[in-house]
Amino acid sequence: MNVKELADLFVRFLETNTAPEGLFTDDVFLDLTVPQWRLQTSGRDELVAARRRSHPALGTVPRHRVDPTPTGFVLEFEERWEDEQGAWYCRELMRAEVRDGAISEASVYCTGDWDPATQAAHARAVTLLRP
Repeated sequence: MNVKELADLFVRFLETNTAPEGLFTDDVFLDLTVPQWRLQTSGRDELVAARRRSHPALGTVPRHRVDPTPTGFVLEFEERWEDEQGAWYCRELMRAEVRDGAISEASVYCTGDWDPATQAAHARAVTLLRP
C-alpha cells in the first residue's frame, strides 16, 4: 500500500472511528500529545479504543495533506464534529512510521479540541491568511 492510500485510510478511520483492514500493524504504537497532556497506546485495539474515548462523536476531515518520508509519512489534518455543546474543531499533525505496508508507529500532535466559544474568540482576535 502506498503513502497516499494509507493516509486516505487513516482519514476514513478518523471519520468513522473504525480502523480499516490493513491500516495498522497489530502492535502499532501511538504517542499522542495534546495541550498539557500526553498519552500512549500499544496495539491496534488500544489505539482504536483511545480514539473512541477521545472522539465519540463522528465528524469530518475537511482538509488534509500528506508528505512522504523515508520511513513513512507526515499527515497534517483538521477535524470537525458536533455534539450537544455545538460544533468543534481541531488541527493535528501525525508522523507515521510504516512497516509492511501498514502504520506501525504514530506520533500525533493536537491543538486540543476547540469548542464554539474558543473558535469565536479566535475569529474575533485573529485574521488567518489561509484557511
